[in-house]
Amino acid sequence: MLECASVARRRLVRALLGSTILLAANASLSTVQAADPIRIAVIAEAQAIAGAAIPQAAQLAADEINAKGGMDGRKIEIITYDNKSSAADSVRAFQRAASEDKAHAVIASYISEVVLALQPWSARLKLPFITPGAASNEIPLNVHKDYARNKYSFHGYLTSKAQSQAVCDAAKAILVEGRQMKTAVIMSEDAAWTKPLDEGYKECLPKVGLKVLDHIRFSPSTTDFNPIFSRIEGAKPDVIVTGISHVGVQPTVQWRSQQVPIPMIGIASQATNATFWKETNGATEGVLFEMFAAPGTNVTPKTAPFAEAFKAKYGSYPGYAGYTAYDEVYYIADAVKRAGSTDPDKLVDALEKTDWEGTLGRIQFYGKDDEFTHSIKYGPGLVSGMMMQWQDGKQLAIWPQTVANGKMTFPSFIKAGTAAN
Repeated sequence: MLECASVARRRLVRALLGSTILLAANASLSTVQAADPIRIAVIAEAQAIAGAAIPQAAQLAADEINAKGGMDGRKIEIITYDNKSSAADSVRAFQRAASEDKAHAVIASYISEVVLALQPWSARLKLPFITPGAASNEIPLNVHKDYARNKYSFHGYLTSKAQSQAVCDAAKAILVEGRQMKTAVIMSEDAAWTKPLDEGYKECLPKVGLKVLDHIRFSPSTTDFNPIFSRIEGAKPDVIVTGISHVGVQPTVQWRSQQVPIPMIGIASQATNATFWKETNGATEGVLFEMFAAPGTNVTPKTAPFAEAFKAKYGSYPGYAGYTAYDEVYYIADAVKRAGSTDPDKLVDALEKTDWEGTLGRIQFYGKDDEFTHSIKYGPGLVSGMMMQWQDGKQLAIWPQTVANGKMTFPSFIKAGTAAN
């Protein structure tokens, strides 16, 4: 009887010991999983003026989150790839991010052609990715047309259509009403993002009071703009409305050297960079360009602090894609927290519910039933534009008045209409 009791006790001890070991092992595994970093791959044009800020801003956001203990104890790990402005290199980097570096999400490129090349791979690999600067309408339209397949793609910037409307809104206020201007010529580089931009211009410019006299598209490899500006001067418009990015500094430099007496306003991606004044040797004086966040502005309480932190770390203010990349790291991390997982489908579901105050404004995405599915919403109380102008080496916000820190002025060679009374 005593022997049977002894055997029973030994069995009980072994059972309790086994349970304790199993619980300890599970707890250890949970701790390891909790400590597993959130890996975000950043594929960007690191050598381009407009792209350099993307990996830098993403790293700054990660450093800030990690300094506060991470997201629910999980550190943010940024894995960067320089795509050399190549779609092929971007695809290879995306494949590596998925297979070798085990990224949970990707922030990729400001070039529309690159992003469009990555979309099929995001669908095939079920890897969520967000562009910080590409504008083509086709990016969200592809999600809308085949949501089940392309739902892993998010458009972390405004569509070309939204940007054209933002330019028209500003032009109405500061040029039509402010300077009594009545005519315009559209001048855009031939690229995927400018086709819908120009269509938007042709639709909204007449509605705000600017008759379109001519529409000029040029190759991004163009180096001589003298014939183009001569043609524009012949049309005698009040303003040139632009869509320029990949062409670089040449349009701006030659506009100044040729003393074209017509102001330029529109989307000029390179002009959003703090280095553009130096790159053009000051030729950008008086150029008007759209931005959605900028140094010295209070779009949200996060805008100016980010710009100053970026300058303190990297020596200059960020270009437009720096603001979006910074925000994207934050709301990806927030989505992981809300999803309780890095599972791609759960992460997509959480990203769709994003309601995040970033440097650009309040970030929300259009839904699957909206035309521009997974693109950032544009409008009051969300993300809306502001018109900037280069003046004496500084980027100043001149419209709307709620964020303005300067007044519009032009070089002496510009005929800038008649100021309204």
